[in-house]
Amino acid sequence: MRTVFCILILLGFLILPSCAKEEAPILPEEEVVVEDPGIEEPADPMEEPPVYMGEIQTLNANLVYDGLILVNDAGNNRAFLMDKEAKLVHEWPLSNKLGNDAFLEADGRLLASLETDDPKITLGGQGGILQFIAADGSIEWNFNYSSEAAETHHDAELLPNGNVLAMVWERRTQEVAANAGSNSQVDIFPEAIIEVDPNTDEIVWEWHAWDHIIQDYDITKDNFGDVAANPQLIDLNYVTIANGDIMHANGLAYDAVKDVIYLSVNFFHEVWVIDHSTSTEEASGSEGGNYGKGGDLLYRFGNPQAYKNTAGERLFRNNHFPNLLQDDHLGNMLIFTNGAELEQSTVYELQLPDVFSLEPNTDNEPEVVWSFTDPDLYAPKVSGAVLLPNGNRMIAEGDYGIWEVTEAGEVVWKFSAPGFFWRAYHYDNDAPEIMALGL
Repeated sequence: MRTVFCILILLGFLILPSCAKEEAPILPEEEVVVEDPGIEEPADPMEEPPVYMGEIQTLNANLVYDGLILVNDAGNNRAFLMDKEAKLVHEWPLSNKLGNDAFLEADGRLLASLETDDPKITLGGQGGILQFIAADGSIEWNFNYSSEAAETHHDAELLPNGNVLAMVWERRTQEVAANAGSNSQVDIFPEAIIEVDPNTDEIVWEWHAWDHIIQDYDITKDNFGDVAANPQLIDLNYVTIANGDIMHANGLAYDAVKDVIYLSVNFFHEVWVIDHSTSTEEASGSEGGNYGKGGDLLYRFGNPQAYKNTAGERLFRNNHFPNLLQDDHLGNMLIFTNGAELEQSTVYELQLPDVFSLEPNTDNEPEVVWSFTDPDLYAPKVSGAVLLPNGNRMIAEGDYGIWEVTEAGEVVWKFSAPGFFWRAYHYDNDAPEIMALGL
């Protein structure tokens, strides 16, 4: 009996390890199935592959500011959002060719300047149509302002009251121009600005450069006077050009605090400051408005030579995008000067005066607080710059693409593609404009 009991105990020791060996492999088998990193989810057959809008160079990833970019590519007639990988996020179908500017508003609508089907004034940057375009491409407002007499062009801006500011070319026949003292031998196209109520299409305010001209060319004609002594007036003969485009404004900005308009005038290489607080009647003269000067220029900067001023340094050569800044840079403006005969473009940040003063034979130029250039930065046309939330600047180089540079001037990111890039606007991923699109 004792022998049998010993044999049973011995068999128990032999059986227990055997059971453990049978159960031990179960846990590893379950772990392999659950945690295997090599298993990939099958691709969604309905998901479209990403579309990339060009090539990028990331030169310092740690300093690149994330976000989305609204690109106005007039060369390919496209207005689209992309990310910093150049991946297409959204594109608006356009009913007409892009006139130049398209800007995303806080409610998700695009305010766009488009070319009319049958333009009557065919200068560079022509337009004739303003539209509000919804995210799906549906047109919520269409304003056609194109005739032999006048046409919208280049740029437009939504005002806080819901109205739209737009630039206009106005035709003055050769005969009318000659009587005004013009030395041009063709019809000419001076600038005007209109304010339109989109609810009624009524023009509720307007300003005309023609009401504020001076000339020292012909004493027998109208508007004769001393150009240098009257910096508030516009020299009718500063530019003589075969097609009559004597001013070629290309961008505007509205300052709601001061109630003034900044107009970038490319062929004068200047920015003009105009009082918006006037009535239309006051804007045609030299009295009235918050500043008491009617529609005369309150201030001008960039090229003292345009009004025969011997003081002050010329900064601009074919300037674009007078971009008023906010927050810590309030009171400053970013602006792109193409460089023209220098074949070298520069971006300036200027500190604008709190009080506008425009005196003859005086240095009236604002202070340069930041600038950037590079041997590779040169676009003879269009272009512009915006300030990013981290202090970087994003620069649209018209015939190349987009740069991102730090405040210290380090180039940290580039985008390039075949196109003609009017401007590039930054939006944070959670900006109201982006959220309103419902992407």
